Order: sequence, then C-alpha cells, then structure tokens
Amino acid sequence: MRIYINEDKSEYLAHFHERRKTINDEIREKVKKIVEDVRTSGDDAVRMYTKMFDNVELDSLEVTDEEIESAKIDKDLEIALQKAKDNIFTFHERELEKSWQIEREDGSRFGIRVYGIQRVGVYVPGGSAPLPSSVLMNIIPAKVAGVKEIIMCTPPLKDGSVSPAILKAAKIAGVDRIFKIGGAQAIAAMAYGTESVPRVFKITGPGNAYVACAKSLVFGDVGIDMIAGPSEIMIVADETANCDYIAADLLSQAEHDVMAASILVTTSMYVAEKVREKVNERLKTLERNTIAKKSIENNGAIIVVDNLDEAAFLSNSIAPEHLELILNDKILTDEFIDKFYNAGAIFLGEYSPEPMGDYFCGSNHVLPTGGTAAFSSPLGVWDFVKRTSIVSYTKEGFFKDCEHAYNMAMAEGLTAHAKSLKARCDDEQVF
Repeated sequence: MRIYINEDKSEYLAHFHERRKTINDEIREKVKKIVEDVRTSGDDAVRMYTKMFDNVELDSLEVTDEEIESAKIDKDLEIALQKAKDNIFTFHERELEKSWQIEREDGSRFGIRVYGIQRVGVYVPGGSAPLPSSVLMNIIPAKVAGVKEIIMCTPPLKDGSVSPAILKAAKIAGVDRIFKIGGAQAIAAMAYGTESVPRVFKITGPGNAYVACAKSLVFGDVGIDMIAGPSEIMIVADETANCDYIAADLLSQAEHDVMAASILVTTSMYVAEKVREKVNERLKTLERNTIAKKSIENNGAIIVVDNLDEAAFLSNSIAPEHLELILNDKILTDEFIDKFYNAGAIFLGEYSPEPMGDYFCGSNHVLPTGGTAAFSSPLGVWDFVKRTSIVSYTKEGFFKDCEHAYNMAMAEGLTAHAKSLKARCDDEQVF
C-alpha cells in the first residue's frame, strides 16, 4: 500500500472519485436491451438470459416449497443465522415510524398515515460467495415495516438449484416467494412482472455493475434503495491502535472486489509503516488473495495527517461506506464522534470491527457507497414504508383558512384552485 503524506493525498482522492464510475456506456447499452427484452417477452427472455449468462436451462423459475424445506446447512451456521435474525429484528424495530395526527380547537385534523409497501423485491447475489447475510439484511426490515409480500431473486447454481445457505436464510427471514433469476434480467422481471414473477413496487439489494445499472434504468417505474458501488472502508487510527487489527480490517473489505477501497488515515507514521507491513504479511495467507491483492494495489491507501481534525475533514470529504475509529477510548466521546458526520456506518474502538456489522450485531450492512453517505442512509424500515397525508377540515376550520388559501391561489394564477375554494365560501358568503 502506498503511503500519502499531506499534499500528496490529493492524487489518491482524485483516483478514489474516478473509481466510483462503475457503469460505463457499454454496460448501459447491454442492460437496456436486457431490460426491454424482459419487459416485452417476460419469462421467455428471462430463460434466454439465464441460459446465456448462468448456463442453466430452467423449466420453472420459482423455487418450490420442497426445495426450501430440503435445504441443509451446517448447524452452527443455522444457529448463527437465527441469532443474527433476532439482533437485526430488534435493531430495526426501533426504526418503525408511527402514524400521527394533530387536532385543532375547531376539530380539524391533519396528519400522516404510515403504510408498509404492498409488495417489494429483494435481489441477493450468487457468484463465488453467496451472501445469506444479505438475505437477512433486506428481508427483515421489510417484515418489520409491514410489507405484505416479499419476492426474492437470486441466481441459480450450475445445476439449477439455489445455494442452501441462501434458501435457509430466506426461510428464517420470512420471504414469501423465491425465484432462480440473477443479473439485470432479475431486476427487470421484478420491475415489470412476467408470467411467473409478480410486479413489485420497490427493489432493494446489492449486485454487480449490471444489476446496479438495471436498477437505475427501472427507477421511476419502481422504487429502489440505492445504486451501490464497490465496497469501501476507512479506518482512522492514532498511535495507540493495534496495527495487526487494522491490517485485518482493511483486508476484510479488499477481499470483496478488485474495485473495493481500503483506506487508513492515521496521525502516526509508525502506524502507517507497520500496517503496510502487516497487510503484506496477511495477504500471503489470505484465501481470496488474488482479489484482495489487486484491490489493495489499485485502490488501497495509507494517508498520514497532522491531527484528528484533519482526519475528520478527509473522512467527511470521502463519505466512506464503513468508517472505523480505532483511537484511544478517552477520545471517543459523542462530541468527537459527531465530527465524522458523513459515513454509512461508524464502528467505534478496536473491538467493533466492520464484519460485526456485516453479519451479526443488528445494524444493516446495505450502506451508501461512492460518497453517497453524504446524503444517503443505511437500508432500514424507512425504505419499506410509504406515507400518506390526511387532511380533515371541519366546516368551521375551513372557513377560518379558506380566504388565505384563496389569496395564495390567485397570486399563482391558478384560478380553478381559487374557485374550488370560493364555491364553498359563496354558499356562506364568507368573503
């Protein structure tokens, strides 16, 4: 990993921002065709693209109850998934919004009704590393929100089956229907519906550049959670930090993807050099060595700053997906933490490594990437509800307010609006 000092860091920041552009024109054109084919040809197009990209011919696109029931996984994993489900449920219950109303003295009532979205679609990647944790992170907030029906799409394995771990996690989380569909064709199928796949109203879940592009293309016809890019971690550390822990945490993100970014920001040159040494040591024995090494070489960085205020400024400029603050515990006050206001999730202290958030503690691991943490939030119950305004005037309340609304409508030149109000007032000769 290269070490950047002071003014040198601008070179890395320029590279970091350029790295965000994962959807190019070639990908966009390919995905446009897939989406349109699925929209017009339904199941036939889904089967064609499943054969083309996954090399699997499917008679039925939907996973049967028998397949779900027969999914077998290691008992320890099943226990971990169940306990993780409980933690995620407890965490997300606190996010649940309540309907509310205010009532005036004249009896008029105004408020918000909160409803779970009727049907949502969840996408769960397959590939070299099936992600049962993503099943839990997407489905459980939807269940807490009161979503009536949850559809899940995930790519088939080479034999036409679905990863047992994904099936078991889906059952634990409470999914309603599962389809063996991956990639852009899965997003299109959920967005527009096919003979087999019901149309949903919102789509959530991570995926590669093709999935992200498809979500961007169908947005507007359906809602989406976010356009997720490659994973990121920033660690801010001082001279008290354990350098081996930092190296391990940087590599935990580097193994995701060659485009993942792992960044250390530190006030200590000793820590910078020691972490670089530890990263190189750990890379030699890492199972996903090839991916992690390319990620570290292409997108990794160690940035030495003069003080922690500068570290906070740098962190807020990057707005990382994951931010670890591995600092002296006495520093980690609420006042200090609030200096780091642009991050998808913040992990405090050396015993709060980012993977605990990925899997178990209950916070959601679907997080804004590519700097979007400056204006976006983690996936939560709020993503699976919609709000409807309620307006209930009494006659007395209406006559109290109507002249003001009439004057505003006339000022905007919307005379039909004004006449709608005046029609009621004329009967009573209010003004």
